[in-house]
Amino acid sequence: MKIFKYTLIFLLSVGFYSCEDDLDILPEDDQSPEQVFSSEAGANGALVGVYSLAQQDDVLNGTSALATEWQSDNVDFVGSFPTFNDIRTYDTRSTNTSIQGIYDDSYEVINAANRVIAFVPEIADETFLEEDRANIVAQAKFMRALVYFKLADLFAQPLQVGGGTNLAVPLVVNPVNPSTATDEELFPKRATLNEVHTQIEIDLVDAIPALTNSDNSRATQAAAQQLLARLYLYQERFEEAATLSNDAINSSFQLAENYEFYNDQSPEHLFTLVNTSADGQDSGQGFSGLTNPAPTGRGDAPFTDNLIAAYLEEFQIDEDGNPLLDDEGNPVPDARYTDLIQIGTSAPGNARVFTAKFPDGVNNADNAPVLRITEAYLTRAEANLRNGSSIGADPLTDINLLRARAGLVALSAVTLDDILNERRKELAFEGQRRMDLLRNGLDLRRAGMPNEVESAFGADKTIFPIPNREIELSQLEQNPGY
Repeated sequence: MKIFKYTLIFLLSVGFYSCEDDLDILPEDDQSPEQVFSSEAGANGALVGVYSLAQQDDVLNGTSALATEWQSDNVDFVGSFPTFNDIRTYDTRSTNTSIQGIYDDSYEVINAANRVIAFVPEIADETFLEEDRANIVAQAKFMRALVYFKLADLFAQPLQVGGGTNLAVPLVVNPVNPSTATDEELFPKRATLNEVHTQIEIDLVDAIPALTNSDNSRATQAAAQQLLARLYLYQERFEEAATLSNDAINSSFQLAENYEFYNDQSPEHLFTLVNTSADGQDSGQGFSGLTNPAPTGRGDAPFTDNLIAAYLEEFQIDEDGNPLLDDEGNPVPDARYTDLIQIGTSAPGNARVFTAKFPDGVNNADNAPVLRITEAYLTRAEANLRNGSSIGADPLTDINLLRARAGLVALSAVTLDDILNERRKELAFEGQRRMDLLRNGLDLRRAGMPNEVESAFGADKTIFPIPNREIELSQLEQNPGY
């Protein structure tokens, strides 16, 4: 078995061996763990490697997030990539190479994080302060938790379908050396969703005390709190979700006054991947490449008509509470629409509405919005509503705060549907719509949209298949329907 490059065994062994035909050692990995993890500088370099791997489009820079958006009701995929189109039309197969890439690249990040977590505590460097050592390990645990969270969302039915006893993905939390590993370590079986969620919780609970809020281009304490709050929201542990989101809200981060924060390190961001043209999105199939109209971008991922309609249901008001009108006397829609769209040419050559959250389709240098404080307000509102509590603030106050930023009239009462609608409009194109629908027992497509039947809650192809190569190599159990 010489072609391990895209298999889990390769991903588990990154940093020990390269699995090309002759098992040549990659130049960047031409040092043993003992050499890499021999000093504080080596530890920091290894941690930078974790973030660098996460910058792959398949991990945090847009491919997987956008695929879930066109699997649901936010985004049309109109491009020429057949593997992406198969996801849109619910014709996905286990040989889908785009899904294989998401799986592979995610485990690269996990194994790099595993190495930091395992080897940094053992570094014999008296000048390496315990506080700094703990912070590096905590960042790696956050990144491991974040990537496992995404994998579980993609490859497992939500808790509301199988109670968490259904299979998710292999759970690997230690570095694996192929020359000494057991078959069980080399070919791990799929863990249940509950087991993966438990590991995510352990990592985040461990990480939170050692993290700081000093640099939101790296894992912050508030980001870990909000990611744990998201987990608790998915698990319907509403009091804990509200409490953790409240902690994130009461940190040094703050809600931005407008929507000009998408390509900077605004305190709106609890954690953002900072990209440049030389170091960032890597395939043209990430946020910037797919969501910009042609010829700047690919023109592949415009709004659905259904998403446009959601934004046009309400219009802005002025400071006196009167309808805000444009120069031609027309009412002005929700600012999350007017401030964050561009009209351009789609891949097939039609005029369509595209997001302006990632406008650099030339250099693909837009930052990735991984966790925002807006999500903390939305989570606190939903968790408090469903828990019948007012931890930090009542749900109506939180939702009206976000609506005020969008220029909309305040609500007099708030429902779960209101909160899910606000989540949709705030977080569109950021990869959360699919799970917001599934965890609430809702179909991924609205009535009258294509593939409505196939998108039903609990249907087989609302989740991704385990890639066929992993089935063949590790004898993993496949998801139903594939």
